[in-house]
Amino acid sequence: MLPATAVYYFPWEVKSGALQDGESVRTFGRLTRYEPDKSQASLTTQHVSKDYHVIVNTSFVEPFNPIIGAQYVVLGEIETVEGVDMRVCARVLNCVDGVNISLLQKAINEQRSFFKERQSHLEEDAVQHADAT
Repeated sequence: MLPATAVYYFPWEVKSGALQDGESVRTFGRLTRYEPDKSQASLTTQHVSKDYHVIVNTSFVEPFNPIIGAQYVVLGEIETVEGVDMRVCARVLNCVDGVNISLLQKAINEQRSFFKERQSHLEEDAVQHADAT
């Protein structure tokens, strides 16, 4: 059985603790630190005058050529580690330097609105179908 489709989460949502261990996620941030000996990187994003850091386990994507200061998108699963809280175990770690982050955030919000609206229409259709029978 395939894992669930990874949903985009903002870095501040990843750090909120609302995600479960093993949950598939996509997130983004500026690469601010890479420790090859620990297979660990840190992606940082600023939101409402606060910096949010997402720790990324890079063991499945190594070797890679990290560009400190560049924007990255990561796809992986949440893992809970003592002393680190949560981190993303990366399956894909792509440099997307030059992407407009505010447009990416807008696109994520639009996608969420679309899925929410689609889900409500599906639920309405199910209720109407049940009433007709």
